[in-house]
Amino acid sequence: MHKSRSIRLLVFIVIALAAFFLSNVVDELRVFQGASLSVYIVAIASIVLLTGYSGQISLGHGALMAIGGYSAVLAHNHWKVSIPISFAIAIVSTAFFGSILGWAAARLKGPYLAGTTLALAVGLPSLANQFSVLGGEQGLAFDVGAPPKSLGSDFTQYKWYFWICALAALIIVWITQNILTSRYGRQWRAMRSAPISASLSGIHIGRSKVLAFTISSGIAGLAGAMLVMTLNLVTPSAFPLSLSFAIVTGAVLAGVTNLGGGVIGALVLVAIPDIADLLAGKMGGAEKISANLPGFITSLILIVTVLLLPNGPKLSKLVSHKTK
Repeated sequence: MHKSRSIRLLVFIVIALAAFFLSNVVDELRVFQGASLSVYIVAIASIVLLTGYSGQISLGHGALMAIGGYSAVLAHNHWKVSIPISFAIAIVSTAFFGSILGWAAARLKGPYLAGTTLALAVGLPSLANQFSVLGGEQGLAFDVGAPPKSLGSDFTQYKWYFWICALAALIIVWITQNILTSRYGRQWRAMRSAPISASLSGIHIGRSKVLAFTISSGIAGLAGAMLVMTLNLVTPSAFPLSLSFAIVTGAVLAGVTNLGGGVIGALVLVAIPDIADLLAGKMGGAEKISANLPGFITSLILIVTVLLLPNGPKLSKLVSHKTK
C-alpha cells in the first residue's frame, strides 16, 4: 500500500511538472482552457466519488458548485482572506450544506434522489437574485489580483489562473484517490454493490451515504470557487442546469467509477465549445444555433455513451483495474 501511494505521488509530480511546462509554450487560449480543464476534473471527481463509489445519483452538483463559488467570493471580498483560505471556506461551507442534504439523500433512492438534486440545480442558483448581498443577476466581482512579480513580467493573468487551478486539481485528486482506496472507499463500493450484505457486515449505510455526500459536496464547492476565479465574477448564470448535466456527462464518458478517466471526460467538455463553433460556422453561424449547440452535443454524447459504453471505453477500464 505504501509503495502504491509512493508511485501515485511520483505520477502526480510528473503530471504537475508537465502541466506547468506546457503552460509556458502554448498560447493564452490553451492556457485558459487548461484552467477550465482543471475545474472540470475536480467537478467530475466529486461525481465519481458520489455516484461511482457510493451509488448515489446527483443531477444537482452545479448548485453545489454555486454555493462554493459564492462562499469563496464573499469570504474574499468581505473578509479580505487569501485565495487558499477562500477556497478552503468554499470547501467547508459546501460540505456543511452537503451534509444536511445528505441526511435527506440517505432516505432517497434512484429517480427520487436524482429528481431532488435536479430541483436543487434548477432553484438554488436563482435565489441569488433575491438577495442584494449576493449581487443579484449582475453578480459579484472576484479579483484574485495580479500574479506575483517574482514570476516575471511576461507571466500572464491566465497563466496565473492555470497554475492555481492545476495545483488545486492535483491536490484534490490526490486526496480523493487516497480516500477511494481507503476503508471508506471499500465501504462505499460494498454499499453500492450489495447494500444488504454491507449492512449485515457492520457498515452503517445511512452514515456512509451522508459521509460520501458531504465529501463530494466539498469537492464540488472547490470546483465552483475555481470556476468563478477564472471568470472573475460569480453570477447565477455561471451555474446553469446544463453545467450539472455536463459534469455527469464527463463522469460517465470515461467510466463513472474511474477517477483517472475523468481527465478524458474533462477534455471532451473543454473541447465541446470549439466543436460547436466549428459546426455552427459550417451551418451558417446563426446565433440561436451557436447558443444551443453545445448543450445538444453534450446531451448527445451522454446518450451515446450510456447506450454504447455504459462502463466507459476500454482504456478507462484498464486504468481502473490497475489502480485497484
